[in-house]
Amino acid sequence: MTALTPERRAELAAMLADGPAFEAAHPQLADYLRTTARMPRPADDRLRQAEDDFDLRLLHYLTGGPSENPYWDIVAPAVSPTQAQLREVNGGSTTPSSRLRYAQGLLQATYAYAIPSPETIAWIARTVDGRPVVEIGAGRGYWASQLAEAGVTLHAYDIHPPGGRAPNTWFPSPNRPDALFHAVGNLRDLATADRDNRRQPAQHVLLLCWPPAWDHPMSLRALTAYERRGGNHLIYIGETDSNRSATPEFFQALSTRWTLTDEDPTHVVWQGFHDVAQSWARTG
Repeated sequence: MTALTPERRAELAAMLADGPAFEAAHPQLADYLRTTARMPRPADDRLRQAEDDFDLRLLHYLTGGPSENPYWDIVAPAVSPTQAQLREVNGGSTTPSSRLRYAQGLLQATYAYAIPSPETIAWIARTVDGRPVVEIGAGRGYWASQLAEAGVTLHAYDIHPPGGRAPNTWFPSPNRPDALFHAVGNLRDLATADRDNRRQPAQHVLLLCWPPAWDHPMSLRALTAYERRGGNHLIYIGETDSNRSATPEFFQALSTRWTLTDEDPTHVVWQGFHDVAQSWARTG
């Protein structure tokens, strides 16, 4: 994050001073600031300063501060290693934070569920090694935009892309309800293309980033359709031992027909989460 100029600080202060206008323009951010102002603060001066700095970055980037990766610029200074050597967004505290969990929900609804650090984006670019990528469940295309900036050829799809007739319940943020970071096609268009090209081998890599859980069939359906096309390389980002992403049926398919070939050791997670960035190869 570049240092905020005095002019930008004055602009943010004026924005906050006009409460009704700020509430109308940024309702979820306004609710975050209002709610967290009533939460207990840590006794440690260093942790209090970290919270204040985090909120300033949140305010700056969610109200239009320029950045090529605003999600990362907001959370990066709050990343610390855990005893398990995870890179975790925790603000330097080992104590679970309600304030941070609220910010997590706000940022996930605005950008993406998983955190696209520059290191993970570079790892994916190296792993796919020039092959094009198709992302299923791309949401607003935030990961797609970061990968495209890294030189990856990527086609993104979602069952409810931004701007469509039906709202995307996974990205309900009033802060940027129609934000689109990369072109996201309707998944039905990909299904039509698959039928038209079913005899051609799938040369692309499949990317699934935090596919829905809770018995949602998306992850297994995407994997099965990819296998039918002859696909043989999967990038999976999400949890592997909880009901937060994907389903047991999806992981069963991976364990019987795929082999884990690589995992990004630098992947950044939210406090209390254990998602991974993995590369899988088709073996069965």
